[in-house]
Amino acid sequence: MSTQTAVISHSLFSDEDANLWKAGKLFRAYDKLGSHVIELDGEQGTYFAVWGPSAKSVSVIGNFNGWDHGAHPLNARWDSSGIFEGFIPRVKSGTIYKYSIETQSGDLLDKGDPFARLWETPPLTASIVWDTYYEWDDADWMKVRSKHNGIDSPYSVYEVHLGSWKKPKGTESLSYRELAVDLVDYMKEMNFTHVEFLPVMEHPYFPSWGYQITGYFAPSSRFGGPQDFMYLIQELHKAGIGVILDWVPSHFPTDAHGLAQFDGTHLYDHEDPKLGFHPDWKSAIFNYGRNEVRSFLISNALFWLDRYHIDALRVDAVASMLYLDYSRKEGEWIPNKFGGNKNLEAISFLREFNEAVYREYPDTMTIAEESTAFEGVSRPTYVGGLGFGMKWMMGWMHDTLGFFKNDPIHRSHHHNSLTFSLVYAFTENFMLPLSHDEVVHGKGPIIDRMPGDDWQRFANMRTLYGYMYTHPGSQLLFMGNEFGQTTEWSIDKGLNWTLSETAPHKGLKKYVADLNKAYRETPALYAQAYDPQGFEWIDGGDNQNSVLTYLRKGKKGNELAIVINNLTPTVRHHYRVGVPKAGTYKLLINSDAKEYGGTGAQEFKPVKAVESEWNGRPFHLEITVPPLATVVFVYAGK
Repeated sequence: MSTQTAVISHSLFSDEDANLWKAGKLFRAYDKLGSHVIELDGEQGTYFAVWGPSAKSVSVIGNFNGWDHGAHPLNARWDSSGIFEGFIPRVKSGTIYKYSIETQSGDLLDKGDPFARLWETPPLTASIVWDTYYEWDDADWMKVRSKHNGIDSPYSVYEVHLGSWKKPKGTESLSYRELAVDLVDYMKEMNFTHVEFLPVMEHPYFPSWGYQITGYFAPSSRFGGPQDFMYLIQELHKAGIGVILDWVPSHFPTDAHGLAQFDGTHLYDHEDPKLGFHPDWKSAIFNYGRNEVRSFLISNALFWLDRYHIDALRVDAVASMLYLDYSRKEGEWIPNKFGGNKNLEAISFLREFNEAVYREYPDTMTIAEESTAFEGVSRPTYVGGLGFGMKWMMGWMHDTLGFFKNDPIHRSHHHNSLTFSLVYAFTENFMLPLSHDEVVHGKGPIIDRMPGDDWQRFANMRTLYGYMYTHPGSQLLFMGNEFGQTTEWSIDKGLNWTLSETAPHKGLKKYVADLNKAYRETPALYAQAYDPQGFEWIDGGDNQNSVLTYLRKGKKGNELAIVINNLTPTVRHHYRVGVPKAGTYKLLINSDAKEYGGTGAQEFKPVKAVESEWNGRPFHLEITVPPLATVVFVYAGK
C-alpha cells in the first residue's frame, strides 16, 4: 500500500450541478469533472471527479502511488449522478494518472480521464494533471472578431493538418511554437482570413488524421502542451487570422483506455450495434439521447471556445449523425419512433449544441460538413433548422471537379455541371470546400484532375479557383492545393515545399494569394454571399463558347463585380458582356497574367461601358477574353 495520504471527501459539485448533469444541461462540466489542482484546508492537491454510474468502485492510480489500484479510492456521491470524486493532497500539476474502474463483474479497467486537459504522448495512454491558465494577449482580436466571423464578412479558409503541413526534419512535425512562426507568416503571405485545423484533440492513431479522438479536452501532446497551442492561436489572432477547429461528436474509437465500455457498460454509446457502431470507421457512436452524454459533448464544444479562444467549430460527418440508416443496409438499422430513418435524438442534440454555442459565444461560427439534402442545416432552430452558421457545399465540389476533368473540347456538353449549383446556392449558407477528402484514398492531387499539357493544367487550376472565389458562398482550400501539390497527401511525408518556389507552382501560389486579397477587399464578392440579391446571371447559357458570366453585388449600389470565366483554351475576341451601369470598369484580377504563369497576352486597361443593350442590360463591355481564364472587373464609377 502506498504511503500517500488517503483521499479526502470533497466536492466541487453542487446539488444543482449534479441535477444539471443528469438533465443534460451542465454545459461547463469541465469546471467540475476531471482533475483540478486546488487548495483545501491550506494544503495543495488535486480534486478528481469522474462519471461511472455502473462501476462498483473507482480509484485513482498513477506515478504518485505506484499505480496501486487500492491506494486512492474515490467516493461515490450520495445522489444518483454516478459521479465518483475526492481530493488527494500533494498531487501536483504534471502528475500522470488513470482511473482504475471496478466493474459489476469484478473486472478492473484502467481508463484515461475523459475530461483530462493533457495526455501522455502516444503510444502512451495515461492522462496528466494540468490546467488551462494562460495570460492571453489577443484582446484586440476578441473585441472585433464578430466582424471577421459575420455572415457578411469575407471567409476564406486554409485547411491544415498540423502534423504534416511542414516536416523540415524528415518525419518530425513542427511544434505548436514553431507553427506560431512559420504558419502565421505563411497565412499572412497568402491572405487567407481563417485557418482550419483538422482535429487537434488527442488521438492514439496518427494516421486517423485526428478523427479518432480519445482526449476530447486536450490538444495533442505530439506538438507541445496546452499553453503552447494557446500561443499558436494567440499569434494567429494577433495577425488577424481566425481559427477553426474540426470537432468530432459523430463517433469515438474503442481503444481500451478511452470512452468505450468506460464503466464496464456502453456508457457513452448505444449497446445495440445497429445504433452504437459505425460501419465506416469501425468506431462507437455517441448516445445522443443520454442526458449526461449531451452534457459531455456540449461542454466539450464550449470548452474550446472558452479556454482556447477558438473562433469556429467545423462539425465533422453531420450526415452520419442525422440518419439511422447511414452506410447501413436494410435490416442493419432501427427506425425511429415514427418509423423513419432520421435520428431524432441526434437532430435534437445538434440544435441544442448550436443554441448553446451562439448563446454563449455569439461572435463565433459553427460549420457543418453535411453531404445530403437535409433541409435547414444552416437555418435557425426557431424556424426548424439545425442552427449551424454554414454548411459545406458538397454538391458544388463534386459537380465542379467533375466538370474540370473533361477535356475543354467536350465541356460545352457539361455546361450545366457548373450552372446547376446556382439553382440551390441560397438554400443554405454554403462554404465551397476543396478539402483533404479530395486528395486522399487514391484520388490523387487536384492538379492531376486537370486535363491537357502542363500549361493547360495550371491554367485550368487557376480558372477553377477563380470560379470558386467568385461563386456565392465562402471557400476552403486544403494545404498544398494553393501551389499545386503533385502527389496525394501523405501525413508521413507532408507537403513538397520545394515545388512552391518553382514555376509554374510559384505562379499558382502567387495567384491564390492575390485572389484572397482581391476577395477580401471587394464587398461585391462577400457582403451578400448567401443572399440571392448578391448574384445575377449575365449569361449562364453560353455553352457553345463554354464561357460563364455573372454579376456579384455588395450591399451598396456601386459595389459590382463582373465575372467572366473562359473554360476553354480558345481566346474569345471582341466578347460582349452586358452590364447594368454606365461608367468605367477596372480589372480586379486576371488569372492569365504572366506573373501567375499565364500568357499575359492581355493587359487590361479600365474599360468604359458602351451604351448598347446586351444580355438584356442597357450597357455592355467588349473585351478579349484570355484562354482558360477567369477575369474579374469591378465598377469604378462614372
